[in-house]
Amino acid sequence: MAELELNPDIVCLIIARAHEFHAQEQVVIPEEPANLTQDWALEVLADHAGDPTYLELKAIIEELEPDQQVMLVALMWMGRGDYDASEWDTALEEAGDSWTPHAADYLIATPLVADYLEEGLSELGYSCEG
Repeated sequence: MAELELNPDIVCLIIARAHEFHAQEQVVIPEEPANLTQDWALEVLADHAGDPTYLELKAIIEELEPDQQVMLVALMWMGRGDYDASEWDTALEEAGDSWTPHAADYLIATPLVADYLEEGLSELGYSCEG
């Protein structure tokens, strides 16, 4: 099993909060960004700046160390099918190369991020179930 140097309980908390945020009726996030600049996530989330669920989710992710944020992105990519468990090191390297201080917004603005993170955890042998 690949080494996850991030407490799975934190990932499960992020998954739960992401489900709550994305389940709200007013949250509409396009499958494809209108443009591929790094600012697309910020633009998409601008309308939710005062939403308490969004703020909590963003704070949880931003409180993580950059290398832990990189792991979250790699987990999401793996859960999305971009990589499999045998490619974990490659996913981490690619996510590290792509890291920006806006990683939280990138993750939150990704449709189905909670499902992708959950699937990524599963690929590495972890589960959010008690």
